[in-house]
Amino acid sequence: MPKRSDLKSILIIGAGPIIIGQACEFDYSGAQACKALREEGYKVILVNSNPATIMTDPEMADVTYIEPITWQVVEKIIAKERPDAVLPTMGGQTALNCALDLHKNGVLAKYNVEMIGANEKAIEKAEDRLKFKDAMTGIGLHSAKSGIAHSMEEALNVQRRIQLEIGGNGFPMVVRPSFTLGGTGGGIAYNPEEFEEICKRGLDLSPTKELLIEESLIGWKEFEMEVVRDRADNCIIVCSIENLDPMGIHTGDSITVAPAQTLTDKEYQLLRNASIAILREIGVDTGGSNVQFSINPKDGRMVVIEMNPRVSRSSALASKATGFPIAKVAAKLAVGYTLDELRNDITGGATPASFEPSIDYVVTKIPRFAFEKFPAADSRLTTQMKSVGEVMAMGRTFQESFQKALRGLETGIDGLTERSTDREEIIQEIGEAGPERILYVGDAFRIGMSLEEIFEETAIDPWFLAQIEQLIQAETAITGRTLDSLSTEELRFLKQKGFSDKRLAKLLGTHQHAVRETRWTKKVRPVYKRVDTCAAEFATQTAYMYSTYDEECEAEPTNRKKIMVLGGGPNRIGQGIEFDYCCVHAALAMREDGYETIMVNCNPETVSTDYDTSDRLYFEPVTLEDVLEIVDKEKPVGVIVQYGGQT
Repeated sequence: MPKRSDLKSILIIGAGPIIIGQACEFDYSGAQACKALREEGYKVILVNSNPATIMTDPEMADVTYIEPITWQVVEKIIAKERPDAVLPTMGGQTALNCALDLHKNGVLAKYNVEMIGANEKAIEKAEDRLKFKDAMTGIGLHSAKSGIAHSMEEALNVQRRIQLEIGGNGFPMVVRPSFTLGGTGGGIAYNPEEFEEICKRGLDLSPTKELLIEESLIGWKEFEMEVVRDRADNCIIVCSIENLDPMGIHTGDSITVAPAQTLTDKEYQLLRNASIAILREIGVDTGGSNVQFSINPKDGRMVVIEMNPRVSRSSALASKATGFPIAKVAAKLAVGYTLDELRNDITGGATPASFEPSIDYVVTKIPRFAFEKFPAADSRLTTQMKSVGEVMAMGRTFQESFQKALRGLETGIDGLTERSTDREEIIQEIGEAGPERILYVGDAFRIGMSLEEIFEETAIDPWFLAQIEQLIQAETAITGRTLDSLSTEELRFLKQKGFSDKRLAKLLGTHQHAVRETRWTKKVRPVYKRVDTCAAEFATQTAYMYSTYDEECEAEPTNRKKIMVLGGGPNRIGQGIEFDYCCVHAALAMREDGYETIMVNCNPETVSTDYDTSDRLYFEPVTLEDVLEIVDKEKPVGVIVQYGGQT
């Protein structure tokens, strides 16, 4: 179906200020939507209250309002601008809640404005916990045993009923308030006192005074599917994402891996079919959605946790992991296109957007925390999100991408750095998840704990634990040796496992410059592979690359004059989206002056890591080792460092 000609102007609602759980990934999706709709000739009206965003740039939308995102303010904008439609799926929870308020207060009907991307029924069905649960039961899918409460008395009754269903004392219990973001106000109660405290807080914070109380799925495996659907009912799975940390930790605070590593083919097909069935049942006509599942590793029981009928943090990650621009595609589907009518930019139009991305590498995302700024805050991880940013890395294997992501965090670690040798401390740290749990898992292997013991404490899938154990074994094998005693094969083997020069220097008792010189002498150098959405089946038109220690290099640098821009790495307190804004503008300005621009960054939430912001994008940790290798490959005339903040 061609695009709709009855719509002339479209209002996009932004996400407002950055808060935990809603960061610059919505600037990325909003900016993509503005570009996509203007490309199609629509007038775009944007409302957003955050001035540090790319999307509030004057050239992004036709009309930009930097105003509070409340339905009363948006009503005035609608009265003045008279848009034909409103697109609420690009601005996170803020935009969805605002669109629902506009609908409930009769504003959309009064000015005859259509909601596109997701309608009010679909949003209600997905966000209202009870309606969502009933919808899942209706299509034969299980959800956790649960009940809804609007008061303390109801909450206690629900708790007793679930206790009878699952046996035991009924604890732990999970409490989730409706219509809040990042799990705000919710939590896990381990006893009746905590249960009452969390319910009281949740009732205060939920705008609808509604709580969902459910059995705890702590220790179950957690998976996410990024699904895109068009109005002709074509559905594709852009990417499957597996959480390394089990249930009980918010997905925004989990280490996540794409594609999922521990699903059997049969399980993957089950999740795939279920997520498509969920989109149809909820009624998401067009665009991207994120569906979360949990699987009990003991008996394989699968339950649906929730779905977001909008572009989410995971959508930004899936877009960067696969090269498939979910927000851009979702915006075009919202105005009437079907997936087979849209072309894939990365393959230069050789494949349509209905072609499911296939990837021949592994992507790892690790969250960045800022507890050092708030010493009094509780650093234990729960169902309420606490991380302030994230870093993503790609490699040929899980081990390589995992170690690259660790050094990209910029927290002073360059791999599985030692944290403790005290057995009691290690057992406590791996049992109660904190921001550095994964480093303590490494320590647990160092002090001789078995894989089974660590699994008992952490519930992290044995496959991931075995990968970490192999890394520790590789470290142990070279500890105490000298750099000169390593053969070329051994050095290449270690680099293929993702070890940084700095980490090797520490293990071998030397300096990272010495490791680099030895590596360059022995010709152990990285090559660059392209992200092409199709596992190298078609040629790629865009230079979007990651490093790995392999044979064939796909970088193909040009002979043009180039400028390299170093990005800001993961968001943290005091260094956020405003630096990304500077990097994007630096790249655009250099391009205007006739230079080829090269961007180096590892933050998946940003506009700077979009494949069409710069001429060439290297998705790499912003560290000396990684940047020097790119400089040697590309030979730029200059490197701009002042826009990436302290990094």
